[in-house]
Amino acid sequence: MYGTEDVVGDSIDGIRDQVFVASKVLGSHLRYREVMEAADKSLRLLRVDCMDLYQIHWHNSRVPIAETMGAMEDLVDAGKVRYIGVSNFSTRQLEEAQSAMRKHPIVSNQVLYNLVDREIEDDLLPYCQQNNVTIIAYSPLDQGGLTERPRLRRRRATEALQRVSSETGKTLAQVSLNWCLSREGVVAIPKANRVQHVEENCAAADFSLTPEQVRSLDEAFS
Repeated sequence: MYGTEDVVGDSIDGIRDQVFVASKVLGSHLRYREVMEAADKSLRLLRVDCMDLYQIHWHNSRVPIAETMGAMEDLVDAGKVRYIGVSNFSTRQLEEAQSAMRKHPIVSNQVLYNLVDREIEDDLLPYCQQNNVTIIAYSPLDQGGLTERPRLRRRRATEALQRVSSETGKTLAQVSLNWCLSREGVVAIPKANRVQHVEENCAAADFSLTPEQVRSLDEAFS
């Protein structure tokens, strides 16, 4: 759907052992044969023998989850996939998928999560933490709403983010990403379309917010 697998294949040529390669199968392609064919196509475009993480993009109630997960497990057995993940799954959907697994665990759930969008804290995040399922937070910068010129509805939130940025000497984006990383079992995948942004985002993992700073952001964005 993103149309980027061939570009990724070009980019990782010669450095495969240094990168973690992840891709997805569309929610409209979750029959057994479709999953297997989609994985083979992704492997060809990526020019790799094995994907480190293969994810179901979204749940499809029209396809038995056991059929889909059976295909995912067979991909692991065939050496084409190392780990199985899902994306945009609710707690109930994740429980269903886990109950269908026979040999391999579901290791991750990629969902919307950032300082502004915190719905998963009600149920999904605690469930994943208890069951050793990593949350992969997409849009961790609220599609740019938490970066250089924050687009926040409440003045209190803006002021808190700017205060922590000043205290740490880090950018608003770095503080926002580090807040995600402060959660147990959460990693973030920010978009970057410039080398400068990639470097800035990577540096978000080079420090830790204090418990007081995390608490102040929690309260300001509650």
